[in-house]
Amino acid sequence: MAKVIHYRNKCIGCNICFEMQPNIWRMSQKDGKATLVGGEIKKGLYILSIAEGHSEVLLNEVAKACPVNIIKVV
Repeated sequence: MAKVIHYRNKCIGCNICFEMQPNIWRMSQKDGKATLVGGEIKKGLYILSIAEGHSEVLLNEVAKACPVNIIKVV
């Protein structure tokens, strides 16, 4: 099982994560930043455990595509 960690406070709202995986990301209409759907907030980070059904390869591609490197997959 993988975990996605999102440093949302540093998000610039570029939309790439949502475009690549719209089932995991949403763009907030309040502040224009990405939100990790179903993520728990812990110490200012959004953390989501991903079941085996999701492709870890695609999650890593999303993390690499983020221009400010605020998405981590562990």
